[in-house]
Amino acid sequence: MSFDDAYHSLTDHDDDARWAYGTGFADPLAGVPTALPEGVDRADLAAYCLMLGDDALVMSHRLQQWITRAPEIEDELAVANIGLDLLGQARLLLTRAGEAEGAGRGEDELAYLRDPGDFRNVWLAERADADFGQLVARLLVFSTWRLALLDRLATSGDPVLAAIAAKGVKEVSYHREYAAGWVVRLGDGTDLSHARMQAAIDAVWPLTGELFAPHPTELRLAEQGVAVDPSELRDEFDGVLTEVLRVATLGRPTVPAGPAPGRGRDGVHGDELTEILDEMQGLARATPGGAW
Repeated sequence: MSFDDAYHSLTDHDDDARWAYGTGFADPLAGVPTALPEGVDRADLAAYCLMLGDDALVMSHRLQQWITRAPEIEDELAVANIGLDLLGQARLLLTRAGEAEGAGRGEDELAYLRDPGDFRNVWLAERADADFGQLVARLLVFSTWRLALLDRLATSGDPVLAAIAAKGVKEVSYHREYAAGWVVRLGDGTDLSHARMQAAIDAVWPLTGELFAPHPTELRLAEQGVAVDPSELRDEFDGVLTEVLRVATLGRPTVPAGPAPGRGRDGVHGDELTEILDEMQGLARATPGGAW
C-alpha cells in the first residue's frame, strides 16, 4: 500500500483491522437487536457491562499517558491506537450498561459522574507503570486475558455483548501481538533489558489472580449464557504467557498472584484510580451539564 503523504497513510485505513475503534469501519451494532435478553436480571447485566467497560476505560486512560513517552514514533501511534480501541469498547459497553440499568444514564454520565467506589474495573487496569517494560508487561497480561474473554463472549446470549465482543477480538488480538513482541524484544535483548523486563513481569504478576476470580454476578449470567466465568480463562492465559516468556528467555514469576479476589469488581480501589478519575473527570465535574 502506498500513499502520497503521511496524512493519507493515517486516514485511509478501511482495510486495516488494527486501526482505532470508532474510525473507518462499519458500526458493529448495525442491525443487532437491542432488546434485553428475556429472563436476564437488568441489574446483573448492567453490572457486568460496567465491569467490562470500566476495565477498558481505565486501561485506555493509562495507555494515553504514555503518548509522547514511548521509545519511537511508531510506538506512539501503536499505544494511541490501542487506547482508542479500548475507549471505543468502553463507550459501547457503558451505553449498554445504561440501557440495562434503565435509569436514564448514558456513557458520559457513567464515565464522568461516578465516584471511585462505583467503578468495577480490575486493579490491573488502573496500575501505573514505572517504565515502558512495565507498560508492555501489563498490556500483555491484560490483552491475553481480555482476548480469551471476548472470544468466548462473542457467543453471548445478549446480541449486543456478542457484537461488541466479536469486534473486540480483532482489535485485542493486535494488542496482544504488540505487547508480546516488545516483551520478547526486551527479554531476549541485552543483559540490562532482560533484567528490567523480568522485573516488570514480576511487578505485574501479583495483580493477575483477580482476573480469574469469578464474581457472583458473572456466575449468575454465565449460567444463563450471557457472561463468561473468568476461571475458565486460566488455562488459555497460562499457555500464552508460558510461551511468550519462554521465547523472551524470561522466568515465570514465583510471587503470589493476588490481590484478594473480587476487590476491584466490588468497587474497592486504591489511590491510583482516584488519580485517574481526577484527571479524566475534571472538566465534566467543573461544568455540570456542559456540552462541547
